[in-house]
Amino acid sequence: MHRSLYLGACILFLAGCQSPAERLPINRLPDDSPPLPFAELLTRARMQASAANEAFYVNRWSDLVDAAQGMEQTARFLPKATEVPAGHKEKLPDRAANLGKEAGKLHQAAQAQDVPKANEALQRVNLQVRELRLD
Repeated sequence: MHRSLYLGACILFLAGCQSPAERLPINRLPDDSPPLPFAELLTRARMQASAANEAFYVNRWSDLVDAAQGMEQTARFLPKATEVPAGHKEKLPDRAANLGKEAGKLHQAAQAQDVPKANEALQRVNLQVRELRLD
């Protein structure tokens, strides 16, 4: 009985010692890609914003530049998205333009490794992505 308890405790301990899985990189879309569903682009934007936040907190500036470039590309694809919910159709071009503009500012701040400007740009990017959420 005691051996099985110790064995079970050891197994739980070893299972808890695993390192977290690495995030998979978000591959860029081909520029000639056909229009994608809105929900897929929104998911990409959220993942890119999360990756940007993570890169910013650990000073991985090149990863932050990559995430910003990815968001700029996603913003260019958003106006052409398919399956756009009715509540977003009218405002989508402006919201996509705003996301692209803020992602561009983040890109510039990341290249300059300017912490205050990158922080401000990240906040605005996250707000833009939040406005695109599905209700």
